[in-house]
Amino acid sequence: MKIPNDLKYTNDHEWVRIEGDVATIGITDFAQGELGDIVYVEVETVDETLDREEVFGTVEAVKTVSDLFSPLSGEIIEFNQSLEDEPEKVNSDPYGEGWMVKIRFSDASEIDDLLSAEEYAEVIEG
Repeated sequence: MKIPNDLKYTNDHEWVRIEGDVATIGITDFAQGELGDIVYVEVETVDETLDREEVFGTVEAVKTVSDLFSPLSGEIIEFNQSLEDEPEKVNSDPYGEGWMVKIRFSDASEIDDLLSAEEYAEVIEG
């Protein structure tokens, strides 16, 4: 299971890549493994401004549907359109082609509340 050191993480099994004032968000390798084969990713919040912990979309696997929570406050500026036709990218490349949304975050101090790779590893190891 991969937990890249250059990303931040949430207790909800999402990863965050910070580039300037934009954060790219996806679900972790652990999360996609727990969910199983992902068949649909739905995000209807593009151009909306959300608070941290608000639901920005859902991911549907063969056996379950899970909400996706915004790890940072800000505006959803982009959805990975390729997931509409190829949601399995979340399974095959969760940290690359399987990214879900980009957020222009409004409060950089919230980044300090995210987990490091080491802290996230402790979460999933229980």
